[in-house]
Amino acid sequence: MNNNFFFNQNLDNIYLRPSMKSEVSSQILYGEKFSILNKKKKWLKIKTSYDNYIGYIKNNNFIKNFKATHKIFKLKSQIYKKLNNKFIPIKKFMYFGTKIMVINQHKNFVNLEKNIWIKKKDIRKFNHIEKNSTKIFKLFVNTKYLWGGKSCEGIDCSALVQIYFYYNNFFFPRDSKDQVKYCKRISNNNYKEGNIIYWKGHVGVCLKNQKFIHAYGPRKKVVIMNTRRTIKLIKKTAHLNVKKISNIKNY
Repeated sequence: MNNNFFFNQNLDNIYLRPSMKSEVSSQILYGEKFSILNKKKKWLKIKTSYDNYIGYIKNNNFIKNFKATHKIFKLKSQIYKKLNNKFIPIKKFMYFGTKIMVINQHKNFVNLEKNIWIKKKDIRKFNHIEKNSTKIFKLFVNTKYLWGGKSCEGIDCSALVQIYFYYNNFFFPRDSKDQVKYCKRISNNNYKEGNIIYWKGHVGVCLKNQKFIHAYGPRKKVVIMNTRRTIKLIKKTAHLNVKKISNIKNY
């Protein structure tokens, strides 16, 4: 089995094993392309096309025909149902970076599939590039830390970095252990804007004015801290030294 499919729920977990009790290794967003490696009862073993991530999802959350035309440029975009020419919000959202296929428009709303609507102002064209990485990262400030998470409902350190590249349609690995191998080392340690700092099992990005943003487990959320103080704190509390420094513009 090697056909391409597309995930058609707003967000769901990717598990290490075919069980709800298994560890969550990552998540999958609406519109993500994947291939099916194996089927096991109610589960699919999949490989995501964007970052080659392998894991298990439920066996009923996919479609075959999908061509992304736009993507979500808001932390979370409310989903609406259309009823008697009125748009009624439901308790679901599309999340930042989600790739969508617009099939219809009405007033200030766009239609993605049967009676699924979101506001037009929340989207950009598929080929839109946001060069200002800080603008994207700051969207996630105070988002809770969640191992394997990749949305404003919860995110981990490597997903926070990856989401910038995913939005801009550039490849970047999912996990920090793979990111640090993939990244090109830069020679200076001046912690300028856009520098990506790696420790063993952790990563974050430098902002302007000696500020540093990361999804930080001990604080249980995405925080902005002083760069040098963060490096000292991680060395003191986790006994880890900086492993590599790269820069977002290298990719």
